[in-house]
Amino acid sequence: MRNEELKALFDQQAANYDKQWAGMAPIRDALYLLLDACFAGLPDNARILCVGVGTGAELAHLAERFPGWRFTAVDPSGAMLDLCRQRAEQGCYLARCRFHEGYLDTLPDGPGHDGATCFLVSQFLLEPPARSAFFHEIARRLEPGGILANADLASDIESPAYEALLRHWLTLMSSAGVPPDMLERARAAYARDVAILPAQQVAGLIETAGFKAPVQFFQAGLMHGWFCERQADIGES
Repeated sequence: MRNEELKALFDQQAANYDKQWAGMAPIRDALYLLLDACFAGLPDNARILCVGVGTGAELAHLAERFPGWRFTAVDPSGAMLDLCRQRAEQGCYLARCRFHEGYLDTLPDGPGHDGATCFLVSQFLLEPPARSAFFHEIARRLEPGGILANADLASDIESPAYEALLRHWLTLMSSAGVPPDMLERARAAYARDVAILPAQQVAGLIETAGFKAPVQFFQAGLMHGWFCERQADIGES
């Protein structure tokens, strides 16, 4: 899916996005619970980069959990970013946030970040070199030793286990109240617009982009999560 198509898709979904996926909140909450542990060693005044922040769910969680942290929220969808900004205003942490509408490579350079979140974003980059370059872009915006927490759908789609896991995942979404038409769109997207790679391959792409070996800290169905430190020397993209 091209950048323009991806932006248009999320602009269109923004108004109902949180409601549509509300039934999957227990998985999100489990991810955030473990995310706290990944970021526990960061300073009290940490700067956090939220890539593909969407409506700002993880930003809201971290802002409440760590009241001294500041955030850079990046998303190409203006509609999503507007909802993120509204959530920040309602949560009384707007002053701790900087918002950038656009893709990560258009974010102006600034002070390095101590941590970064990137949840269900890189999977939309279908070519491995582009995906590796994306992770390198995150790395260069982190301080050496900064922590990346990344989550993506991952599986070996050539294995018999994938079909069983996909059925399980779609059944889970259905029982969580995701509408049937969205389930069909998700099934089609997984085959065409989402790069579902084996977990070890995703970890390898992250590592080659300037990070120490990622550690898997989370899995729920097809969703896998890793955390890793930025290397001291990340070289050129």
